[in-house]
Parts: sequence; structure tokens; C-alpha cells
Amino acid sequence: MFVGRQQELEKLNIMYESGKFEFVVIYGRRRVGKTTLIKEFCKGKKAIYFVAREASDFINLENFSNDVFAVTSRESEGNVYFSNWEKAFDYIYKISHDERIILVIDEYPYLAQSNRSISSIIQAHIDMKLKDSKLFLILCGSSMSFMEYQVLGYKSPLYGRRTAQFKIKPFTYYESARMLEGFSAEEQAILYGITGGIPDYLARVRLDLSIKENIKNLFLSESGYLFEEPSNLLKQELRELATYNGIIAAIAGGASRLNEIATRNNIESNKCAKYISALIALGIIKKEKPLAEEDNSRKSIYLLDDNMFRFWYRFIPANMSSIATGLSDVVYEKAVAPQLPNYMGLVFEQICTQYLVRENAKLLLPFMFGRIGKWWGNNPIKKRQDEIDILAIDDENAILGECKWKTEQAGIGVLNELVEKGELFKKYRNKYYMLFSKPGFTGELEAIAAKMGNVWLVDLKKLYKELARD
Repeated sequence: MFVGRQQELEKLNIMYESGKFEFVVIYGRRRVGKTTLIKEFCKGKKAIYFVAREASDFINLENFSNDVFAVTSRESEGNVYFSNWEKAFDYIYKISHDERIILVIDEYPYLAQSNRSISSIIQAHIDMKLKDSKLFLILCGSSMSFMEYQVLGYKSPLYGRRTAQFKIKPFTYYESARMLEGFSAEEQAILYGITGGIPDYLARVRLDLSIKENIKNLFLSESGYLFEEPSNLLKQELRELATYNGIIAAIAGGASRLNEIATRNNIESNKCAKYISALIALGIIKKEKPLAEEDNSRKSIYLLDDNMFRFWYRFIPANMSSIATGLSDVVYEKAVAPQLPNYMGLVFEQICTQYLVRENAKLLLPFMFGRIGKWWGNNPIKKRQDEIDILAIDDENAILGECKWKTEQAGIGVLNELVEKGELFKKYRNKYYMLFSKPGFTGELEAIAAKMGNVWLVDLKKLYKELARD
């Protein structure tokens, strides 16, 4: 079953209908669903699908020849294999001159690794021949740094040739829910929170098992699918794994500022910043600043942006020995279960932010915000440091959001505190308050919110119930 990616699929199909030469770059982290999207797009169309390997150029060219001739005809070329890539693309031009054909080169970084001239060869054929053909060329890769700098970057021979690019991101909470039917809203939120919305991980969730059993199967077993996943992903993308591992562990352990992260790893801050930049490029770490204070770089913090990594580093390293001796039940009951509500706090903020972004796109909010994020800083009224879970703004309006992943219903005190924080943002003429609470709200708060007119109350059931509108 194909889930999500409808916008990307629609865009690809519109481009396909142009009948002209198209060159599309598709990239994103491993397991995010790039290949699934491309194969769905290729259904019912004449397509050559080649997956490059970590092999010699000779092997890749041989495999490419096999894939091309499996779709076309060996007899038309007269050879078993292409002798070089120039002849291969000459043939691609010949068969696509008058006929719409899709050519997919998946794992393109592997091909470029085996032949450093391949991008220049493709560029030359685009400029001299392919631009006048009906070829629909797709280059796909999981090495995001390579795809961004060596394919899309201005120093790349292919710079300026692409007609579209798609950075495939993990599923949102509501896209993830499509793969988790049968679970309650709370269970779907937790499963989203531990998989990070990666389709391949979501597909490994067993719908007939409880949350506990799924976590044990995926993470708390040496044979679990995600037990070694972070290490495997890092090995595919980076060197100096010990340093990168230490940086991720430091952030997972609460270090959020550059000097803190560097100190915990005993490295200089400028070197640490370079390692962090590489992790940001991979989508593992993100840099955040308080919304509306982007010019204040001193307030920048670093957070884990991949929830699978965040869950893994939160619970696995400290319990590795127990997992190795088969004590998965003990690890879950003593380490995971007690801390899961705390872990889900940040996940719930992400879910609520995604909800607002979706409502904003549908013009269902009091105004259309241009920016959304978090805010933290000094509260001169209370003489303390404060933070706001969600802040969405335009030039004159602001939405302030508070997110509560707790067992008790949110009461009037939560609203009063949020309204007090709103006094810090006097520049905004209109302020709206949105409270999110997993179990819902007290009757008193619901009555007050109804009278105020600028307060919205959203519980977890509503966050997921709204999916029925889509």
C-alpha cells in the first residue's frame, strides 16, 4: 500500500505529462521512502531502473547495460554491454528521442564514487543531446551531503541542469498514522515518536502487538531491527564515528550549546562545530534559535532532529549490557516505561506544531502565519527564564501554544500562565492562545475558553480525528 507523498507524486506526474526532457533529483536519508515513491511514479510507464552499487565502474556499467536492455532490446544495439558511459548515454538519447522513457539512477553517489567523471559525462549529454529528447531522468541518492553539494551545488557539473528537486522528509504524525491503523491515538503518537516517521521503521511495527512488545522487538533485542540502526547509518555517511557518536550522546544527554557539547567530548569548539554541521546536513541534529530573535546567535541551541536517534541514545547505551543478557522486559519496565512520558513531551510539541502548519495551509487559523517555532528567553516581569512551546507569527499577529503530555487534564492555570507570557510580546496587536493536552481539559477551562474567543483547546483525540478531513 502506497502511503503519503501525494504532493511529490502529483508533481512528478505533471512533469511527466510535459513530454519534454526532465531532470529530477530526489534525495533524503536512508529508509525515508525515496525508492517507494519512484517505483510508484514509474507504474504503468516505460522505465529503466538502475541501482548503482559500491562496486567498480566496470561492474556498474555492466549492470546498467543489463537494466537498459531488459527494457529495450539487445538486438537494436548489437552488443551485450556498453563499452563506456558515453556510448550508454548515446543509446539512451537514441531510444528517448521520439519516445517518453524514464531513466532512474538510484544510489547515484555510488556510481559517482566508482567513476568520478560520470557527472561531467551526463552534463555533456544533457547539453548536447538529451535536452532535446523526451527522457525523464531521475538521479536518486541517500548521501544527502553528496546530493546537495556534488549534484545540486554550484560547483557540480550538473548545476543548473535539473528541472526539479525533491528532498524527501520523514512522515509527519498524520502521515505516520496511515500506517498504524488499529492503534489508539496515544499509541500512534508514541510509535511516531520512536520511529521518527521513517516509513521503513513504521512498516516494521507489528499491528498485532502492544507498544511494549514493539519497542522490545525493535530496540531492546540484539536482533532487533533498530538495535544497531544508528551505528549503521553513521558508518554509511561518516568517518571518525567515535567523535560523532560522542556528540550525539552529549546532545541526547542534555547538552545543547556548542561549548557544552565540545567540553563533554574534550574537543575544541571550532572543530566541534564542523562535526555538528555534518550531522545537521544528515538531518540528525538541528540548530534552533528563539523565534523572533534569529539575530541573537548566542541563544542558539542544538537538538536531535531524528526521533529514532533520540529514543535510541536516550535508552539503549545505558542498558546495553542488560539487553545483551536478554533482560528486555526489565529494561522496558525499569528504564523505558517510567521515562516514556517525559520523552514524549518534545514529540508532542512536534505533533502540535505539525498540526498548526497543516491548519495554516488550509487557512483554518485566525491569520496565516509566516513563521513558526519556539521561544525562550528572559521574562523581566517574573525575573526568570521562560519558554513558549510554540510561537507562530506574522507582522501583527501571534499564536502562543502550550503542549501538555500528561495524565491529568489541563486546567485554568495553564491558560493563565500562557496569557502572562503573552505580555512579553507587545508588538503583536492580536494574540491567540492554543492549548494542547493529551487527555483534554477541565470543564472550568473549557468554559473560560469559550467566553474569551481567542483560545483554542485541542486534545490528542482531536489531533488525530482531524485526519478524517483529509
